[in-house]
Amino acid sequence: MFDPASSDSESEIVSPFRAVAVFANPASGSGRSLKLLPKIKTAFEQHGFRATIYEMASPEELEALVRKSIAEGFTHLFTFGGDGTLHNVINAAYGRDMLFGVIPSGGGNDFARALHLPLNPLGAISAACLGTPRPVDLVRVRFADGTTRFYLGGGGVGLDSESASLANSRYRNLSGRLRYVLAAVHAYLALKPQRIRIALDDSSFGGPWQRFVLASLLNTPTFGAGIQLSPGARIDDGLLDYAFLPELRFGQLLRALPRLLINGVLSLPNIERKQVRRVRIETETPAYFQGDGELMGLTPVEIEVIPRAVRFLAPKAQAG
Repeated sequence: MFDPASSDSESEIVSPFRAVAVFANPASGSGRSLKLLPKIKTAFEQHGFRATIYEMASPEELEALVRKSIAEGFTHLFTFGGDGTLHNVINAAYGRDMLFGVIPSGGGNDFARALHLPLNPLGAISAACLGTPRPVDLVRVRFADGTTRFYLGGGGVGLDSESASLANSRYRNLSGRLRYVLAAVHAYLALKPQRIRIALDDSSFGGPWQRFVLASLLNTPTFGAGIQLSPGARIDDGLLDYAFLPELRFGQLLRALPRLLINGVLSLPNIERKQVRRVRIETETPAYFQGDGELMGLTPVEIEVIPRAVRFLAPKAQAG
């Protein structure tokens, strides 16, 4: 742990109004974020906050550090990393009255985009500290073994789940949208045919099986560093934006790639889109469901939006 205020003991209960806990992922941004840690501390000091910075070695350690910081009295929790780091912090802190902040330094940063934060880390700190709390929706996922997890941005099964796995492994050293586009092409070429059945809201779960390429439930308008799968999605409307792609021919993918790389627009004629509050998904063979780019667990799953469940510091002009 990097503690910039050495005069205070780590076990001391701190004032929740002048102290923030910052959870830093050293691997985000291909390790470039580590060089910014002293500047992160200074940026908070300029706005009257004392920052205690925790460095995490694994998602499990991160969630343990979040619970430790809450026990020590912190109520302002910032993440310095990507959407995956934020994902783990939210899962560890959910159920407590916390105020969250985002310092983007990952490969995607799609939730920071949805909050209209600057993607420059120091600019994001200033915007958050001068901003106001904004309630946003959270997505709850229940698995067959009884496990419950949460995500904030995009989630789904099929091509997006396989792409997320590759983006976090083989292509993790690439930056920006290219990382996710290459991961998606790789995943498409390796994708095995699979059938799915889906129940939207209160419809019957015993519907027909159908072939699919992806089934996504989005809370943010973009994923994968600005890819627009559901550009009308909002993080505070109490709804999920459901996107379903039954098939994707290689020629369609090749025609879509230029616009996808240049401006993030995923232009495919056969994407089905709806707004829903609850979805149940079953696949013939258990498949991973991803949320915020993290593999969360295997199907079958139930996904449900929790309206205005958590609060984030966001620019004042975008609040409300």
